[in-house]
Amino acid sequence: MSTWPPSSASSRSVAPLTFGQKLNRFWLRVTEGLELNQLWSQFEKDARASYRLYSRDLEARQDESVRPGRKFVHVAQQFFWAVLEKLTPARRLLLLIALILLVFNPEVSWHTQGSLHVVSIDFRLLGGLLLLSLLILEVADRVVMKRDLQIAREIQGWLLPNAPPAIPGIEIAFQTRPANTVAGDYYDVFTRSGTEPEQKRLLLAVADVAGKSIPAALLMATFQASLRTLSVTQSSLAQLVASMNQYACTNSQGGLRFTTAFLSELDTSTGALTYINAGHNAPMLCRKSGGLERLEAGGVPIGIKADAVYKTGGVVLAPGDWLVIFTDGVIEALNAASEEFGEMRLLANIARGTSVSPAEMMNRIMAELDRFVGNTPQHDDVTCLLLKMV
Repeated sequence: MSTWPPSSASSRSVAPLTFGQKLNRFWLRVTEGLELNQLWSQFEKDARASYRLYSRDLEARQDESVRPGRKFVHVAQQFFWAVLEKLTPARRLLLLIALILLVFNPEVSWHTQGSLHVVSIDFRLLGGLLLLSLLILEVADRVVMKRDLQIAREIQGWLLPNAPPAIPGIEIAFQTRPANTVAGDYYDVFTRSGTEPEQKRLLLAVADVAGKSIPAALLMATFQASLRTLSVTQSSLAQLVASMNQYACTNSQGGLRFTTAFLSELDTSTGALTYINAGHNAPMLCRKSGGLERLEAGGVPIGIKADAVYKTGGVVLAPGDWLVIFTDGVIEALNAASEEFGEMRLLANIARGTSVSPAEMMNRIMAELDRFVGNTPQHDDVTCLLLKMV
């Protein structure tokens, strides 16, 4: 029930914002609360990524016949064309007109009653407005593409497991970081029925599709669908991989769209692991005793040769053993000095924390990877799967 007259608290008006408060609100809206060092780090990553994009075109257009004195001019010309060709023809013309107006700023003159009147008009403003219009068009395209990629990323997330299955005596952790919005890396962990009644096998898969972004993501979805579909059959691991390879070869563009993969089955009652390495980075089995085994038996990547023969390998996991499966994006991650993270750093992290859980170990590995890479842009998808027998 309201009262009259209104109380002083309810009738108190809100004080208008000062100029400093408005400026601070504007700054927070622009920067999203990031500190200056964070903004610089973000800009540096973007600049490195853009340089890597355009440098591919420059390297492809290198002309060894250019004289040393003209090399700088030649590189500048090629860089200009590399930028220009990323635009549509209409936007290329818009950019050229804007640059002409900004650089040359032409004068306009006309005659009036026999006398010459020279009127100077500053066309640089018009050039700036044309550049702003071009920026708005490019941002609109980027927003639409980003929205579509975000939807694709959500769909891709549905194809990957949210959490590992709970199995007594086994602890599992996995994590992936796409280099772009969508990834070409794939991992999966699920149980399937064995050939013997009541036998349960844990299937572990980590794969890396050749390429990046949308094409790799589409092929990854195809790989996931074929693996899940064929896994319901009563087949051995060798038969499963052979069937997946034959299917992949039907749409691999003559072997150009291939997939490296490590697929394995773990007998949860005995610890026996059967595996096939299809051209993938050799996973590392770190024994509790300190020994190291690389799981290399297998064959060529999936999708290259329809009649490829895959060799099956086998090991037995004991309590305290760690199985480390990863894609090349982990060990080939580069820092500012173009040094690779490498297997030795990955193994060192495992050796320093064998008593922790796989989830904690995964956090340590990713934190160490972040410290090593710094502001260097990620050039490949990063995926790692850890299994520990307890």
